[in-house]
Amino acid sequence: MVTFLAVCTSFLIGFLLTPILILILKKMKLIDTPGGRKIHNGFIPSMGGLSFVVASFIAVLTWFSLKQMIEVRFFLTAFGLIFTLGLRDDLVDLTAWQKLLGQFVASYIVVVFGDIRFTSLYGFFGIYDIPELVSYSITIFTIIALTNSFNLIDGLDGLAGSISIVTFTFLGWWFMQVDMSSYSMFAFILVGGVLSFLVFNWHPAKIFMGDTGSLSLGFALSVMTILFVNTNGTMNAYEGWKFNAPIASGLALLIIPIYDTCRIFTKRTLKGKSPFAADKSHIHHFMMRMGLRHDQVTLSLVVIKLVFIGLIFLGAGLNDHILIPLVAITAVFLGLRLDVITLRRVKVIQSQTPPILSLRQKKKSMNKPSVNQKILKKVNMTEN
Repeated sequence: MVTFLAVCTSFLIGFLLTPILILILKKMKLIDTPGGRKIHNGFIPSMGGLSFVVASFIAVLTWFSLKQMIEVRFFLTAFGLIFTLGLRDDLVDLTAWQKLLGQFVASYIVVVFGDIRFTSLYGFFGIYDIPELVSYSITIFTIIALTNSFNLIDGLDGLAGSISIVTFTFLGWWFMQVDMSSYSMFAFILVGGVLSFLVFNWHPAKIFMGDTGSLSLGFALSVMTILFVNTNGTMNAYEGWKFNAPIASGLALLIIPIYDTCRIFTKRTLKGKSPFAADKSHIHHFMMRMGLRHDQVTLSLVVIKLVFIGLIFLGAGLNDHILIPLVAITAVFLGLRLDVITLRRVKVIQSQTPPILSLRQKKKSMNKPSVNQKILKKVNMTEN
């Protein structure tokens, strides 16, 4: 009951704050202009993450008990730091090194003080225990990498919000049934907050979440997924729903940003470009070339995400040696099929589109003044 009230609080506050925020951002001219890599039309306010993060914090302060606050204090502190970092970046562009430093500090707080980390490889390659320093290093790197991977998919109306809602809903359910109520409630609170934002971010979007929202969500998803993986790998079967392939299960939960990042890094490297160079090679850009709308691309990727979640349920009894290759092969197969279908569709669209030169000639002929033949005949008769 408390969780339900917390979710309602987060949703209602976010729903009330977002339209006010839109007006304020427009007056302050804090807007995202079209052009370049931007594929939206018009001038849309950004920094929308401010509404659902604030709403989530208010819900936490309202409904969390003192014991729950103590349990998640380091996580909430780091989450607040990432939120501040994203807000600062939206207001004044930070350099890549400045953002990485902020993300490192937040990750360090969660890993070292909060003790949320990979403590083992859970039997993968026959490795169980790993040295503490290695554990810290791997976990901090993973959090930073996943946070930025999620940030990269925030390129379409409703995409980042929809993907995060699916994952947070799964994590909220799982944490609840293993009696980790603090993290379960926080996951569901974020669902309520992001859902209220989606009302205004769905295509055509009235506001974007910006780095304020995408970095915050990416950080929360990465940390809670790592907690999910480690708890799964170290728990007993009688303690709750146990996935015998914890690493593969975590991979499936964040498969969209992970696959997208690996895909664009590989393509840019093969073309001799910097893997960090900005372009329109993300999977959602590619799908847009098929002629799909923002909402159609978003729903398609959500369905793909649900397929992978279904896959880890079906393979709950398998270990990582089997399920990791299965998840990876499925992702690559679907990605390659999508590329083939998209290229085929793009060729069809191009074949049905008149060449630019003919369009220009047609435009010139339309703009060229025409002479009424009857009037011209009368003029000639008068002159004669």
